[in-house]
Amino acid sequence: MGKAKNPRRVADNEAMAKTRMLRVSPQKLNLVAAMIRGKKVEKALTDLTFSKKRIALDVKKCLQSAIANAENNHGLDVDELIVAEAWVGKNLTMKRGRPRARGRFGKIMKPFAELTIKVRQVEEQV
Repeated sequence: MGKAKNPRRVADNEAMAKTRMLRVSPQKLNLVAAMIRGKKVEKALTDLTFSKKRIALDVKKCLQSAIANAENNHGLDVDELIVAEAWVGKNLTMKRGRPRARGRFGKIMKPFAELTIKVRQVEEQV
Protein backbone atom coordinates (compact mmCIF):
# COMPACT_ATOMS: atom_id res chain seq x y z
CA MET A 1 0.00 0.00 0.00
CA GLY A 2 2.03 2.99 1.18
CA LYS A 3 1.52 6.64 0.58
CA ALA A 4 1.36 8.31 -2.80
CA LYS A 5 4.49 10.09 -3.95
CA ASN A 6 4.61 13.81 -3.20
CA PRO A 7 4.42 16.05 -6.28
CA ARG A 8 7.56 18.00 -7.17
CA ARG A 9 7.80 21.50 -5.73
CA VAL A 10 9.66 22.77 -8.79
CA ALA A 11 9.13 22.36 -12.55
CA ASP A 12 10.57 19.47 -14.53
CA ASN A 13 13.46 21.58 -15.82
CA GLU A 14 14.39 22.99 -12.39
CA ALA A 15 16.22 21.93 -9.24
CA MET A 16 16.84 23.71 -5.97
CA ALA A 17 18.95 23.65 -2.83
CA LYS A 18 18.45 25.34 0.52
CA THR A 19 20.95 26.29 3.22
CA ARG A 20 19.76 27.20 6.68
CA MET A 21 21.45 28.80 9.67
CA LEU A 22 24.00 30.92 7.82
CA ARG A 23 25.68 33.19 10.36
CA VAL A 24 25.26 36.47 8.50
CA SER A 25 22.56 39.10 8.32
CA PRO A 26 20.00 38.60 5.55
CA GLN A 27 20.81 42.03 4.15
CA LYS A 28 24.47 41.15 3.61
CA LEU A 29 23.61 37.73 2.22
CA ASN A 30 21.18 39.29 -0.26
CA LEU A 31 24.02 41.36 -1.75
CA VAL A 32 25.86 38.15 -2.65
CA ALA A 33 22.67 36.41 -3.84
CA ALA A 34 21.90 39.36 -6.14
CA MET A 35 25.37 38.98 -7.64
CA ILE A 36 24.50 35.55 -9.11
CA ARG A 37 20.81 35.88 -10.03
CA GLY A 38 20.10 35.22 -13.71
CA LYS A 39 23.66 34.16 -14.58
CA LYS A 40 24.88 30.91 -16.06
CA VAL A 41 26.11 28.58 -13.32
CA GLU A 42 29.74 28.57 -14.53
CA LYS A 43 29.89 32.38 -14.41
CA ALA A 44 28.15 32.44 -11.01
CA LEU A 45 30.64 29.92 -9.56
CA THR A 46 33.54 31.98 -10.88
CA ASP A 47 32.13 35.18 -9.40
CA LEU A 48 31.64 33.52 -6.01
CA THR A 49 35.13 32.01 -6.05
CA PHE A 50 36.79 35.39 -6.49
CA SER A 51 34.42 37.42 -4.32
CA LYS A 52 35.86 39.17 -1.27
CA LYS A 53 32.71 38.62 0.79
CA ARG A 54 33.10 36.08 3.62
CA ILE A 55 29.71 34.48 3.03
CA ALA A 56 30.42 33.86 -0.69
CA LEU A 57 31.97 30.47 0.17
CA ASP A 58 28.72 29.26 1.76
CA VAL A 59 26.68 30.59 -1.17
CA LYS A 60 29.00 28.72 -3.53
CA LYS A 61 28.44 25.49 -1.59
CA CYS A 62 24.67 25.94 -1.85
CA LEU A 63 24.93 26.61 -5.60
CA GLN A 64 27.08 23.50 -6.08
CA SER A 65 24.47 21.51 -4.18
CA ALA A 66 21.72 22.81 -6.48
CA ILE A 67 23.82 21.87 -9.52
CA ALA A 68 24.41 18.37 -8.13
CA ASN A 69 20.67 17.98 -7.43
CA ALA A 70 19.89 19.01 -11.01
CA GLU A 71 22.37 16.54 -12.47
CA ASN A 72 21.90 13.52 -10.21
CA ASN A 73 18.27 13.72 -9.10
CA HIS A 74 16.60 15.29 -12.12
CA GLY A 75 18.89 14.41 -15.04
CA LEU A 76 19.43 17.98 -16.26
CA ASP A 77 22.40 19.09 -18.38
CA VAL A 78 24.86 21.11 -16.27
CA ASP A 79 26.12 23.15 -19.25
CA GLU A 80 22.64 24.61 -19.87
CA LEU A 81 21.81 25.63 -16.28
CA ILE A 82 21.22 29.19 -15.14
CA VAL A 83 20.54 30.54 -11.65
CA ALA A 84 16.82 31.16 -12.06
CA GLU A 85 16.16 32.41 -8.53
CA ALA A 86 18.17 33.03 -5.38
CA TRP A 87 16.28 34.35 -2.39
CA VAL A 88 17.17 35.04 1.20
CA GLY A 89 15.10 34.67 4.34
CA LYS A 90 15.49 35.45 8.02
CA ASN A 91 16.25 32.80 10.57
CA LEU A 92 16.70 33.08 14.31
CA THR A 93 18.60 35.88 16.03
CA MET A 94 20.93 35.26 18.97
CA LYS A 95 20.58 37.94 21.59
CA ARG A 96 23.80 38.89 23.33
CA GLY A 97 24.72 41.89 25.37
CA ARG A 98 27.46 43.96 26.84
CA PRO A 99 27.47 46.08 29.98
CA ARG A 100 27.53 49.79 29.27
CA ALA A 101 27.98 52.91 31.35
CA ARG A 102 25.61 53.88 34.18
CA GLY A 103 24.22 50.37 34.64
CA ARG A 104 22.83 50.06 31.17
CA PHE A 105 22.96 47.06 28.88
CA GLY A 106 23.91 47.27 25.21
CA LYS A 107 22.04 44.76 23.06
CA ILE A 108 24.05 42.83 20.48
CA MET A 109 21.92 41.02 17.92
CA LYS A 110 23.55 38.18 15.99
CA PRO A 111 21.24 37.30 13.10
CA PHE A 112 21.14 34.12 11.05
CA ALA A 113 19.81 33.81 7.51
CA GLU A 114 18.76 31.11 5.08
CA LEU A 115 19.39 30.89 1.35
CA THR A 116 17.42 29.11 -1.38
CA ILE A 117 18.84 28.73 -4.87
CA LYS A 118 16.82 27.45 -7.83
CA VAL A 119 18.58 26.49 -11.07
CA ARG A 120 16.80 26.04 -14.39
CA GLN A 121 17.81 24.34 -17.62
CA VAL A 122 17.40 26.57 -20.66
CA GLU A 123 18.02 25.54 -24.25
CA GLU A 124 20.75 27.59 -25.87
CA GLN A 125 19.65 29.75 -28.80
CA VAL A 126 21.49 28.88 -32.01
